[in-house]
Amino acid sequence: MYELEEKSYLYLLFILPVLVAVFLYIQYWKRKKQQEFGDLALIKKLSPEKSTFKTVLKFVVFLVALTCLILALVNPKIGTKMETVKREGIDIVFAVDVSKSMLCEDVAPNRLEKSKQLVSQIINNLAGDRIGIVAYAGSAFPVLPITTDYSSAKMFLQSMNTDMVSSHGTSLDEAIQLASDYFDKGNKTSKLIIMISDGEDHSEGAEEAAEEANKKGIKILTIGVGTAKGGPIPLKNNGVVESFKRDQNNELVVTKLNQESLTVIAKDTKGSYINGNNTKEVTEFLKKALNNIEKTEFEATQMADFQSQFQWFIGIAFALLFLDIFFLERKTKWIQKLNLFNEKE
Repeated sequence: MYELEEKSYLYLLFILPVLVAVFLYIQYWKRKKQQEFGDLALIKKLSPEKSTFKTVLKFVVFLVALTCLILALVNPKIGTKMETVKREGIDIVFAVDVSKSMLCEDVAPNRLEKSKQLVSQIINNLAGDRIGIVAYAGSAFPVLPITTDYSSAKMFLQSMNTDMVSSHGTSLDEAIQLASDYFDKGNKTSKLIIMISDGEDHSEGAEEAAEEANKKGIKILTIGVGTAKGGPIPLKNNGVVESFKRDQNNELVVTKLNQESLTVIAKDTKGSYINGNNTKEVTEFLKKALNNIEKTEFEATQMADFQSQFQWFIGIAFALLFLDIFFLERKTKWIQKLNLFNEKE
């Protein structure tokens, strides 16, 4: 088993075909200029020690060394076995609003992307806690069950969009109910729902759902994303705004942050509300809130002995670059005598 710690560096591999293209162009340009200068056969006789193979070999060695350096940045890790470990933490379910109103751009880049950024930053500050993710609009949809795999959580988080829930509107009550069902009823671990939304609610019963969650010992922290002034909902095609959402009377729909509904939900479960427009304030707020929640010891199965392998790739890269220094672009006499590459004298 393995994992890649910094997958984003894999994009650097696209440099390799560019370098190959540049190298081939330079060889073509050199040959063309030689043809302009004189007869190629005569030029070859004037420089009998020049080796085309050595030139290619030096370039290939450089490419392999560069590839190793990129893989070192990615830092592959290898795990040897699965084991059950003891952890101390709480169970957290993120309930993320993916209704169409979350496309509003009154916060940059839009409410939904801002919500993803907030959740990602919160996850970065977690240690031994288990997390799950729920998406909701007119209905709620399970995205990720309770897990300690933060990498998978971030991957599922980034894939969330407003098309994953077909029903329109926003049902905060269904989000709370589904998130509450995520928790193991027989588990005494502290339970927390972190709800990220613009607060618009087209259903009734959010308060009742929050009260039911409170009876189960579940606390809800709410994060409001958006502004009181609000804004229109852009309708895009391939990233280009074509129009804005309108209602049945062809009036422009303006969506605004509803802090009141989110505040009430939080208070019903002895939780707290915070405006999510400032990421740093939210992460500091969550740190303090989580520190005040009692941690519980639980067992978690995970891959043990994950070890970084970047040092091997760095070693290979530097060894190849060191050898490259001694690869001259002229023919090697003893290899030339063997004529391994069918090079003419």
